[in-house]
Amino acid sequence: MIPLQLTLKNFLSYRSAMLDFRGLHTACVCGANGAGKSSLLEAITWGLWGQSRAATDEDVINAGANDVRVDFTFVSDRQTYRVIRSRTRGKSPTLDFQVETQSGNFRTLTPKGVRATQEEIIRHLKLDYETFINSAYLRQGRADEFMLRRPSDRKQILADLLKLDRYEVLAQRAKERSKELKGQGEQLDANLQPLKVELEQGEAIESSQKELAEKLATLRQVQERESQQLQQLQDKQRDRASWQQQVDWQQDRTAQLEREYARLLEDRSSAQQRLAEVQQICDRETEITTGYEQLLHLQQQEESWAQKFQADRDAQQQKQQLEQQLSRKLNDLTLQLRDQQTRLETLDQQQRELEETLSQTPDVSAALQRLHQHRQRLQELDQLQFQVSPLLQRRSHLLMEVERARSQMAARLEQLQGRVQEYADRLAQVPQLRQQILEVTAEIESLDKQKVYRDRVGEKGQDRNTAIARLQESQQTCEKQIAELQVKLDLLDQPNAACPLCDRSLDEHHRQHVVEKTQTQQEHLHERIWHLREQLATCERDVQNLRLEYKQLTEALRRHDGLLQQQGQLEAALEQISDIYDRRHETQSELDELESAIAAGHYALDDQSELQTLERQIKSLDYDEQTHALVRGEEKRLRWAEMKQATLEEARRKQTRLDRQKPELEGRLVELRAEIEHLRLHSDIQQNLQHLERAIAQLGYDRDRHNTIIAQLRSSQSWQLQYQTLQQAKAQLPQQQARLAELDTTLQARLNEQQTLKKRLEQLSAQMEQTIDYSAEIEQLDKGVQQRRHQMDEVLAERGRVQQRLEQLQRDRDRYEETAQQLQDIRRQCRVYTELSRAFGKNGLQTLMIENILPHLEAQTNQILARLTGNQLHVQFVTQKASKSSSRRKQKTIDTLDILIADARGTRPYETYSGGEAFRINFSIRLALARLLAQRAGTSVQMLIVDEGFGTQDREGCDRLIASLNAIASDFSCILTVTHMPQFKEAFQTRIEVRKTSEGSQLQLLN
Repeated sequence: MIPLQLTLKNFLSYRSAMLDFRGLHTACVCGANGAGKSSLLEAITWGLWGQSRAATDEDVINAGANDVRVDFTFVSDRQTYRVIRSRTRGKSPTLDFQVETQSGNFRTLTPKGVRATQEEIIRHLKLDYETFINSAYLRQGRADEFMLRRPSDRKQILADLLKLDRYEVLAQRAKERSKELKGQGEQLDANLQPLKVELEQGEAIESSQKELAEKLATLRQVQERESQQLQQLQDKQRDRASWQQQVDWQQDRTAQLEREYARLLEDRSSAQQRLAEVQQICDRETEITTGYEQLLHLQQQEESWAQKFQADRDAQQQKQQLEQQLSRKLNDLTLQLRDQQTRLETLDQQQRELEETLSQTPDVSAALQRLHQHRQRLQELDQLQFQVSPLLQRRSHLLMEVERARSQMAARLEQLQGRVQEYADRLAQVPQLRQQILEVTAEIESLDKQKVYRDRVGEKGQDRNTAIARLQESQQTCEKQIAELQVKLDLLDQPNAACPLCDRSLDEHHRQHVVEKTQTQQEHLHERIWHLREQLATCERDVQNLRLEYKQLTEALRRHDGLLQQQGQLEAALEQISDIYDRRHETQSELDELESAIAAGHYALDDQSELQTLERQIKSLDYDEQTHALVRGEEKRLRWAEMKQATLEEARRKQTRLDRQKPELEGRLVELRAEIEHLRLHSDIQQNLQHLERAIAQLGYDRDRHNTIIAQLRSSQSWQLQYQTLQQAKAQLPQQQARLAELDTTLQARLNEQQTLKKRLEQLSAQMEQTIDYSAEIEQLDKGVQQRRHQMDEVLAERGRVQQRLEQLQRDRDRYEETAQQLQDIRRQCRVYTELSRAFGKNGLQTLMIENILPHLEAQTNQILARLTGNQLHVQFVTQKASKSSSRRKQKTIDTLDILIADARGTRPYETYSGGEAFRINFSIRLALARLLAQRAGTSVQMLIVDEGFGTQDREGCDRLIASLNAIASDFSCILTVTHMPQFKEAFQTRIEVRKTSEGSQLQLLN
């Protein structure tokens, strides 16, 4: 990963910042402590993986902002990508992953959801957060984490960095799978034992099957012989039944003809009645025709009067419109006349008011003279007030200070009194609090007992629900059996039904026996269901009662938590009251002192002394505020004269205007009266109204005559209906006559057919008497056949049970073989997973991988350490050593991870090296680990961030560290170092200055 550009908005200490990495190879991020150097690097990890040193995403938002956004552009595998991550307070984060196209634009790669997008970023980077911070990002304060641990713990840290915990998870899964397979094998082995016992009974069951087959063959021979005899007698009996059917049919047909004959008689009577009604209507033809013609004449008269009515209504509407037009014009002129009269009256009223105003001229002149005198006196008093005013202000200020001091003491006194009263009130609550604690405690104990009882009720409810489930299962089983029996009955109801057991055809007697037997089984099952439903209803009632009781108890127990809280509050209040006694005594002492000071006036003594001096000075000036106020009030009171003088001048100007306006208004009144008179007598509207009145009189429309004709027309409307009925009757008369003749013919035909059927019925009855009835013989043979069939059913049922047992034995044999094979496979898999759990364990692949990686890590570390120390230090990793408890004869080794450090003086412990040397060792191991972890992740470390280390180095060590960074710079595309020490800024050609301002942290790139 090679960074190109980082843009920040409201991230930690940054409000808005942008850093372009293009052209940066080895750079130093410098600035004071707390300026935001590490925050700049945290922004990269938060943008790529959403993780930083902050506890939550919202913690990275700047304190004065509501949202945060980080845009990071980088190159990976020669392809440019951009990640945009943002977050708003109280909302979910958003993440966008983009790739640069050939046109220079960015195309989104974001799938649906933040989690899927994060996985896409990790897939393209081939780095996750943990690998990055342990490889490319050497975070502050974590350089010596690996070295300071015990040798036994270093191996675990290395395993964690290499993510060998995945193998531990696989080992645990393999162990669990092995245990699961072992349990399955034991279960299968237990299942094989009853199968062996069942298979041993196979020979006895096959012998029983042969005996049943021989017995069934004998019964079938006897059954066939009796069935042939029964068939012959049934054929003869069917011939007799055929004659009987013909007799029955003849009797039914005779009864049907009698019913048809009676119905035809009723139809003939109805036809005669309808014919008489039609003939009666035709006889009134002359009367109905005359009434209908009179109706037509009245309709013509009504149409004529309706035309006159329409013409009269149109003329009246025109007359009304003209009258309204004349009225509007008269109203307009009348309003104008009234307006002019009102204006003239207003002018008269104004003139009278002006005359009254001008009559006050002498009084106004006298008042103006007195006003000038009082203003001269007021000026003298104002000059005197100018001298006294500072003294009065100071006196007022001192009075306020004295009063404030007294008020503060009074307020403090009132506060202490209230506190004393409050302490007394709270102390008075002690008996009540104790009583409340006792009551709440008793109620909690009662609710605890109810809670135990509620749990018992819940257990009873579960028992009842279990019983209901069992009863419902039994009911479903019975209903299923009833359905199967119903299918069997449906098959037996079909023609030529076969036996459900032996699949042979059944005669009527045998079929009836099977049906009755099946119906009896259904009745027993129905009774069983009825009993089950009764038990279900009882259990459901119990469940409902238990639920109601459980709900009531739960409702009552809702107060339990509140009571516990109330109990705690009461006990806390009681503990607080115990400190009130001492505080009340202290408050009472302070209260007594304040009362004595207020009563003696011992407050603001300096202010009271200065106040007395000021009083003497004010008295010597002989200034009277009351006299000053009286003069000022009199001057204000006489100011009306100036305003009244202006009013008099305005009244004189208005008087002149009124003298000009009055003659104009009087002339306009005369003109308006003349126009109104002309409009009423000689206008065009008035002439049109007179013309319309003459036209209405000539029309001669009579409203009463019109209404009389309409009433006569309504009373004659019935003749139209009667006329239509007459036309229908004249058309129906021939039809009714033909219908009556047709009914007479049909009656005679039905009577002849009845006589023929009676003769045929007598012949058939005589022939039936000569036929023999074989019912008794058939019944006797049928009983014998039913007995044989019952015996065969029992044998067939027994053979079916034996056959089922044989089939079950075959299935058991197949299942035995299958289970045995499955048991063999499971035991083999169990051995495989047991070996896998050992291989994935700490003493397996994990140890092997660490031992294979340590030589590479040691070589990389020594290569880097040689650059940092000038080949003065060498590191060696030791994974095994002799146990302290082992003897010389029997050497025993244990697993460890010791780090041996050698210099020119020999090998010595890591703790004996100075801080600078220790840091160079730590830095070498961390950088070697970084390369190793990046290689295992399938990527190369192209960016290195060092956020630590310079503070522990002396001048020579820092020079070596900087020289080493420059020496390994060719291995990286970008190296960023972070320091707050100013003396090391110049060691780097490129610097990124970070400053803390009022607008947040700011960046400045210096070359």
